[in-house]
Amino acid sequence: MTAQRAMTFGVVVGNRGFFPGHLAKTGRDEIISVLEAAGARAVVLGPEESRHGAVETYAESQLCAELFKKHAEEIDGIIITLPNFGEERGIVDAIRLSGLKVPVLLQATPDRSDAMTIATRRDSFCGKMSACNNLMQYGIPYSLTTLHTESLSSAEFKADLEWFSAVCRIVKGLKNLRIGAIGARPAAFNTVRYSERIFETAGISIEPIDLSEIFGRINRLKDNDDAAQAKLAAIKSYVTTTGIADAALLKMAKLGAVIDGWMKQTNVTISAVQCWTSFEEFFGVVPCTIMSMMSNNLIPSACEVDVPGTLSMYMLALASGTPSALLDWNNNYGSHPDKCVCFHCSNLPKHFFAKPPTMDYQEIIAGTVGKENTYGTCVGRVKSGAMSFARYSTDDRRGVIRGYTGPGKFTDDPLDTFGGAGVAEIPQLQKLLKYICREGFEHHVAANFSDVSKAIHEAATRYLGWESYFHGPAEE
Repeated sequence: MTAQRAMTFGVVVGNRGFFPGHLAKTGRDEIISVLEAAGARAVVLGPEESRHGAVETYAESQLCAELFKKHAEEIDGIIITLPNFGEERGIVDAIRLSGLKVPVLLQATPDRSDAMTIATRRDSFCGKMSACNNLMQYGIPYSLTTLHTESLSSAEFKADLEWFSAVCRIVKGLKNLRIGAIGARPAAFNTVRYSERIFETAGISIEPIDLSEIFGRINRLKDNDDAAQAKLAAIKSYVTTTGIADAALLKMAKLGAVIDGWMKQTNVTISAVQCWTSFEEFFGVVPCTIMSMMSNNLIPSACEVDVPGTLSMYMLALASGTPSALLDWNNNYGSHPDKCVCFHCSNLPKHFFAKPPTMDYQEIIAGTVGKENTYGTCVGRVKSGAMSFARYSTDDRRGVIRGYTGPGKFTDDPLDTFGGAGVAEIPQLQKLLKYICREGFEHHVAANFSDVSKAIHEAATRYLGWESYFHGPAEE
């Protein structure tokens, strides 16, 4: 599944009176045109409200701020465009007075070497530095374009706009996020412990529910319940269920219906589930297919009550608009230092597989709880393609949220194993693995078929205030 909502940007057009005013006028027109072509909406002053629809004086800053306030719920981020030097105070005052706490991108339009007369020279190259200095003074975090000056019609700005949009979706998506913790973590997995309190300081709330409540609600459902029957049909259309007992499929359907209802009732957006061994011992199926379906619908669901894991999945899904998976950094791949096997049992979303997955049993714990109690996994080979990985967790000893992200790819290298698995190739993987081990990160990592790791890193460090290590080419 792929879904990307339309973005709305507050736009501040910079202008300074003794620079050519016609540049402000055409600059405003161009940024609106570029945003519309990208499917985005601009909230910007009109030429009837301020000179050229730009912001220069304090009065114009107030007008711009009031406009942004009226659209505060819609605005995902702010773009400052400098078609000439720009009035640095007017720009930052407009943002401060608006009260918006959203990502800010600063763009400056380049001069042409053959148009450097007093009538055409922009000086936005210089003005950008003054704007940044004032943003720093005002304590307003901001992002920069790849090049110091970029034409709005350039390929570079198009790519930067996509990147900035991803940053904005992450920041907005995590605001007042509620995560469902379904069941207690498996006793053997200290590794998925985390701090609810640290997440709460970041505006992320955890809503727990005991598995006894889930099982109790399931027991109250009749076999012909509308929600359960709808979920049963959805399961059969989602994954091949040949050889799976009807009774097991109905259990999965009831489980899915109950989780859906509980999440809606409690305004929970994403979830993490205690997938073993209570489900198998006392309910008789694994929840993997239900979790796979949720993740495939951009509602990440992580196993082993890995709340930081589902948060990391969600960050990637917000950035890319495509499903994320939670995987184990699981095995070396032969003697190749930059390749490894990523695996889970599996609740991977359908989007991840090279071929339509099939439903099977959970081979790892079948020997303990009985094969007949472990049906419900989605198994298959992970497809090849570029991917981004991420992991953000609480560091309880230091009271911070920290993590890492970077780019890589899944390959077509041969692999004969069970569950949901693929071969990942990551440049300087050994360096990354040493970082994970030295810093004591979990063996779980979120992955997504996209190239959004730089947006993840920018959102984490610039706007969320989290510590983040970027494993990849040095940032320009």
